[in-house]
Order: sequence, then structure tokens, then C-alpha cells
Amino acid sequence: MAIATEFIDFIVPIHIIQEKYFGGWERCLEDHKELIGGRVWYDEHLFRDGAMSPQGIEALVDLWETLGFQCYKEVDGNKHWQDVCVYEGMFGGATMPCDWLAVDEKTGGVYLAGTQPGELVGSQRKLKEDS
Repeated sequence: MAIATEFIDFIVPIHIIQEKYFGGWERCLEDHKELIGGRVWYDEHLFRDGAMSPQGIEALVDLWETLGFQCYKEVDGNKHWQDVCVYEGMFGGATMPCDWLAVDEKTGGVYLAGTQPGELVGSQRKLKEDS
């Protein structure tokens, strides 16, 4: 599957959430249950939260960093996304290189590199608008 993007997306591979989120994937879903179908959605590989402003997305990055996620790594002197990725769906893609995220050219969604994009998953509102 692929996940729909809109505004500014905050994306984390589920296998990283299973390793690093206190309580794992189940706890992450519980902590975000009120947001699922609104600003949060996921497929079998990726979790997506989002914001409509740079300040909002910065707050998400800071929060997940306090939860123990390594947001950045340095590759050849340049910053890259590591455990998370900020993707500007409406403005041009990943804000820094992100080697684990791929774009489905047919739908504009993103998916975990090395897997198949498949069906698009998004907010209930977004999928209705696109129908």
C-alpha cells in the first residue's frame, strides 16, 4: 500500500515504531486513536501524522525525538532523515534525503522503499475528495 500525502507529512516506518515507541505499535495506535482517519493514517508499513505549518511539523519532530527516535543522521557531511521523514506533499517531497521512502508516481502517495505501492490509504476526508 501507499499512503496519501497532504500539506506537511510526518512519516515513520512501523517497524521502527515497534522497536522504539514505548509500548510498541499497539501503544502508538492507542495514543493516536482520536486522530486516526483525520490527520493520522497508516498502511502496513508506514505511519503518517501531519501539520499545516512549519511550526506544527517541528513540534512533531521534537516530540518524537524526545520519545527516543533518531530523527537525523549525517551522510557525507549532509543531514538525512533517519527514523522519521518530513515530506511536503504539496510542496515538493522530502525536506531532506530519505532513503527508505519511495513515491508512487501514479497516485502521488508514498510507500516504504523495497515494497509495492498498492492501494492508496489516507484520511477519510482526503480519499472522498479524490474520488
